[in-house]
Amino acid sequence: MVRRPSGRSRFEGAIKAILFCAAVVSILTTLAIVFSLLSETIAFFGDVPIGDYLFGTKWTPQFGGDQQSFGVLPLIWGTLYLTGIGLVVAIPVGILSGMYLSEFAPRAVRKVVKPVLELLAGVPTIVFGYFALTFFTPEVLRNALGLGVNQFNALSAGIILGILVVPTIATLVEDAMSAVPASLREGSAGLGANKVQTAIRVVFPAALSGVVAALVLGASRAIGETVIILIAGGQQPRLSLNPYESYQSMAAFIASTARGDIPTGSIEYETIFVVGMTLFLLTLALNIVSIRLVRKYRQVYE
Repeated sequence: MVRRPSGRSRFEGAIKAILFCAAVVSILTTLAIVFSLLSETIAFFGDVPIGDYLFGTKWTPQFGGDQQSFGVLPLIWGTLYLTGIGLVVAIPVGILSGMYLSEFAPRAVRKVVKPVLELLAGVPTIVFGYFALTFFTPEVLRNALGLGVNQFNALSAGIILGILVVPTIATLVEDAMSAVPASLREGSAGLGANKVQTAIRVVFPAALSGVVAALVLGASRAIGETVIILIAGGQQPRLSLNPYESYQSMAAFIASTARGDIPTGSIEYETIFVVGMTLFLLTLALNIVSIRLVRKYRQVYE
């Protein structure tokens, strides 16, 4: 006898097919993005030596004549510098917030604070940008702290960028620590450890793979942020350590240049794609490192 598939097996087969198609669509979308960036990137390097691009210290693609330069290092530095300032704020605040929600907060407090954090993550970034430009820079940095920052500066943009990333890190850290088995907490308490010692020395190390994933996701979010840097950070690509000055990130350059009147096929037009490819490779490298770290610590604590 030939066994006919049941309705349940047909339903499961349809679900598998839908999931497979979704995976294929995501892969094809990624490949299409890479192809669109790669084609213009190859055309760009046909006109500009790759060494001048990677190691040049001056980025003035829209200037003419001898003033035109395509050294991407100022954009890379601006991206990493602004991200670094943001992570200095986001990492401690995010980890401590997630640890508090997971290990110390009463249930009533957790029910209020966690949705507020998640709501903060949904605020449009343009709101954060104008908050940094119109309030944080003049009222907090200049008037309250007496700092001589420019109107567009890295300090304000970086701090607000960190505040933007805090909900992402805090939520993921809280989820990772909440997933640690209760038996580890009970064993620690049985050995005489208090709640703080248990959270820091037992639960946090056991959740380290999830914490690392949260930090890397937060860093990726900060690296790719556009609007806050575009509004509050300025548009000056520079190699400097002065947080009072304006800087430009790769994402902010792409946004500011793409909205300008640039002829298609020109060298200025191609810079949008080559910087986009650089940003893509930087984020890809960060994700590869994060996967290796997550696997390493997951093997330790499984």
